[in-house]
Amino acid sequence: MPDETVRSASYTVSCEDYVHVVEFSPFDCGSPASLLAYGGNQYVVVGTCRFKEEDTEDVEFTSLQVFLHGVRVDAIAWSPETRLDKLPLVIRFCTAAADRKVRLWTSDLQNNCDVKVMEGHTSYINHLVFEPAEGKQIASVSDDHTCRVWNLDGNETISFRLRSPGVSVCWHPEDICKLMVAEKKGTIRFYDRVTQHAILSLDSGQVPLMSADWCLTNTIKVGAVVANDWVIWDITRSSYPLEKRPAHVDKARHFRWSRANENLFATTGYPGKINSQLLVHHLGHPQVCKIM
Repeated sequence: MPDETVRSASYTVSCEDYVHVVEFSPFDCGSPASLLAYGGNQYVVVGTCRFKEEDTEDVEFTSLQVFLHGVRVDAIAWSPETRLDKLPLVIRFCTAAADRKVRLWTSDLQNNCDVKVMEGHTSYINHLVFEPAEGKQIASVSDDHTCRVWNLDGNETISFRLRSPGVSVCWHPEDICKLMVAEKKGTIRFYDRVTQHAILSLDSGQVPLMSADWCLTNTIKVGAVVANDWVIWDITRSSYPLEKRPAHVDKARHFRWSRANENLFATTGYPGKINSQLLVHHLGHPQVCKIM
């Protein structure tokens, strides 16, 4: 019998470039549509994605601007300063690229576009994120065993030395002085940006840890994918995972919490592997929804 949990794409955007990364903005930009950016070998495309009523599967994607990037895009992060409901319009995001540089892009969707290039990482940049309250800082992690913090002038302000490649970084949603950094060797550490010291650590008990996320609706929860499994911590109870279950037949690649439900999260398999699916999990239900 066919697997009724597997869904096909309801909308497809034609792209002239390869697509390496896709990122929805997690912030309210003042528009009823969601902001979406995707990056390839040469370009970053920014647009809006409007989802119709729940009883239909129609989606409307509108391209707002194409940015010539000139080098492969490996990661994208949105700024909370992006606004579409005030003039002048502000589109702000940053990218990590194959040349080991971070780029900060600011555009008014007219004739003004500014790019700041930040140099310092000496190896592949795995993840980057804006400080979520005001968007005045950017944190990035790399295979060079560092987590670096940058200001909007393009200057590096802090560098945390890691014990293995950094794979994910998250800001605390309310306290901008606290950063969570996940390392490939299975450790997640929480840093105080003022003292520049680790204040808490979590241990996955296995390797490799490929991706981790801080639950923004309940910040005592941290989730990650390690080897083939997903793991969940309650940071108030133990440094070891409280729950762990198999997620993918081959290696798991990404973990992301829902922005609205503390019990809902998604994982993806490793690209190119067997059954490389996007899976949606609920902590209260054993049934897994296979999106693709």
